[in-house]
Amino acid sequence: MKKRILLLIAIFPIIINAQTGVIKGLITDKQSDAPLVGATVELLAIGSVNGVITDIDGYFTLNNVPLGRQVIRVSYIGFESITLPNIVVTSGKAAVVNLSLIESFDRLDEVIITSETAKAKAINKLASVSARQFSLEEVTRFSGGRSDVGRLAANFAGVSAPDDSRNDVVIRGNSPTGLLWRLEGVPIPSPNHFSTLGTTGGPVSALNPNLLKNSDFITSAFPAEYGNAIGGVFDLGFRKGNIDKYEYTAQVGIFTGVEGMAEGPIGKNNGSFLIAGRYSLVGILGVGAGGTSATPNYSDISFNLDLGKSRLGNFSLFGILGFSDIDFMGDDIDEDDLFAAEDENTFVESQFSVIGLKHRVNITDASYLKTIISGSFTGNDFLVDRFINKETENERIIRYTEVNNTETRITFSTFFNTKLNNKSTIRTGVLFENTGVVSLLSDRLEQPDLNGDGDPDLFTFRDIEENLSIVQPFIQGQFRLTKTLTFNAGVHGQFSSLNQQFVIEPRVGINYKISKNHRLSFGYGLHHQSIPIPLLFLNENVNGRLTQTNRNLDFVRSNHYVLGYDVTIGSNWRSKVELYYQDIDNAAVEPFSSSYSSLVEGADFGFDTSRVSLVNQGTGNNQGIEITLERFFNKGYYGLLTTSFFESEYKGSDGIERNTPFNNGYVVNLLAGKEFVIGKTKKDVLFFDTKLTFSGGRYFTPVDLQASQAAGFEVLEEDLAFSDQSDAYVRWDIKFGYKINSNKKKRSHQLYIDLQNITANENLFTRRYNRLTNEVNEVNQIGFFPDFGYRFEF
Repeated sequence: MKKRILLLIAIFPIIINAQTGVIKGLITDKQSDAPLVGATVELLAIGSVNGVITDIDGYFTLNNVPLGRQVIRVSYIGFESITLPNIVVTSGKAAVVNLSLIESFDRLDEVIITSETAKAKAINKLASVSARQFSLEEVTRFSGGRSDVGRLAANFAGVSAPDDSRNDVVIRGNSPTGLLWRLEGVPIPSPNHFSTLGTTGGPVSALNPNLLKNSDFITSAFPAEYGNAIGGVFDLGFRKGNIDKYEYTAQVGIFTGVEGMAEGPIGKNNGSFLIAGRYSLVGILGVGAGGTSATPNYSDISFNLDLGKSRLGNFSLFGILGFSDIDFMGDDIDEDDLFAAEDENTFVESQFSVIGLKHRVNITDASYLKTIISGSFTGNDFLVDRFINKETENERIIRYTEVNNTETRITFSTFFNTKLNNKSTIRTGVLFENTGVVSLLSDRLEQPDLNGDGDPDLFTFRDIEENLSIVQPFIQGQFRLTKTLTFNAGVHGQFSSLNQQFVIEPRVGINYKISKNHRLSFGYGLHHQSIPIPLLFLNENVNGRLTQTNRNLDFVRSNHYVLGYDVTIGSNWRSKVELYYQDIDNAAVEPFSSSYSSLVEGADFGFDTSRVSLVNQGTGNNQGIEITLERFFNKGYYGLLTTSFFESEYKGSDGIERNTPFNNGYVVNLLAGKEFVIGKTKKDVLFFDTKLTFSGGRYFTPVDLQASQAAGFEVLEEDLAFSDQSDAYVRWDIKFGYKINSNKKKRSHQLYIDLQNITANENLFTRRYNRLTNEVNEVNQIGFFPDFGYRFEF
């Protein structure tokens, strides 16, 4: 008995120090999405032999996995195997990995063909070019990203986002309005706090990255299932919660706020729940952030409830609820505030929500039907009270601007996917959206004093309650013609009930594998997009009657051409070059000679309210080259260099070719990071990340100072539209932190500090007329800004 006690005492420290983690997930057939039963999942860790096979539903669990970054290999007889590196294993939470294998071309029954790491490939098998997937680990890893999906995209080639105050995504010179956000297969409004009608960006993201699974970002010539967008696509999905155990996360950060998250199993059929809530830390502390002294308040709740497998198929309920508000009080506003003026009190509220029900049922072993019904809501209120003769005996206040917008959208999406054989896959479906818009916009800006009360009249630019529908059928297929040649083709249709226009859009993609490490790709796509709603429903005074003279505008049309070359350099390096050209027509312009085009809208909180009686006669083009050099995380470090050289130009109704405001000319991003395994048990990690960004300055229209002083508001020299360029944008961010894995319990901690714009470089935000000083003032973007975060998983 004493010997047994002594033996337990001797091995107890070893048991404590042997704390390990778990890797679990789902393995499916990439063409049919059917689970692969009996697939082999191996841990490729030095000094560790660990392997399992998937169960009848395709799930696997690897226990006793050493902590840190690990590599697994997944194989199945007759399928190409996949090696996935950089799976972060901690003691506080299971690492979840869902992978899809492709059936080998020659149906080999006894041979396993090993493919390269699939990190750079899109999840959507029909995305041939200009597409890559991204993970939660990437969203939270890179310095300066604020755990924001939109800001993550700015690290990729072809994306420009030189605005520290907003996360607008400018893709290959397109306006941010050209971006399509999708969640679980359905389009959604801008998923951002303080978002406004018609825009796709905002100051703070309402997307909680802790709920996201690996998702796709597509920048050109997208597959036929995507429509009503000409710039790019964020195709996002929520992950399932842990189907075996309950897990919890608590974290805090300056921009992400205070957060709690819980997940765990439901029932006995691999069901699960996942729910998280956040509230702004700056709101709790009552301080300003992001370029203003006013205090922003924002909160959101996100969830994914998966009911698991049943005889009727698989049902899941997902959603996001977001709320935000901020009050800018003139007495507390600084002169260089990015969003407010010293002689105004401004009150802002916004809401964003989406709730959807998803159903999937297998028709055969090689085909399935997926259907999603969702409802979304977005609204914003914007009120401005301006002081007249402030701080004098004649001080008074008037309502200067009043905005109330709501957009309610009901969406139905269904598609049928079938794997005809190991060489052919077909997907066909339809998307139906019905959008109700209630919008009021009244403003005194640039208005005359017709009623003689001494103030500009409060003119109603919009006062509508409208309803419109868009129907988008599609069919697309992937055909593996040879071992080295894959052909993707499809057709997308789009119909609008507002203008009664129906268009057909062909999409084509070709991938040719020159050799094991070299691949060529080509893509073409015809794409259409509706004119933004704030422009469609503007009022114009026609013979004393307010008329919506823009409501029948046609879709903007865009042809995309892309040629790409991929090379794998060894096992951990990859390089990619893409050439692209985008030809745009049918943009909305004014009916008389003018520099205006709808292609220049969308990088701010609002749209120009003076553009009426527009016609579809504008054109534009974007062209450029993108180069990516990436070293995947290996041996403790990673690196990413993305460069873009491009031109973005447009023509208004005056026929003069001009720069768009998004024509930076070049963007260069250099990112790198290093991890050091430390501590007695070698389970803790000290990490460093850095990002350096160089970008050409944006073009802007000069202010006519003399005319502005005479008018009392800003007047631009529109005949010189976007002829001046700001200085180059330069920003350097450094992030460092510490990860602690518990030796005794299922817990882990992470602490980081992110020093953004560490050199305090003065990047220009805007050059605008200041009516209080009667001068044109330059306002710079956010200077040096330290961010921090703490994360606890258990």
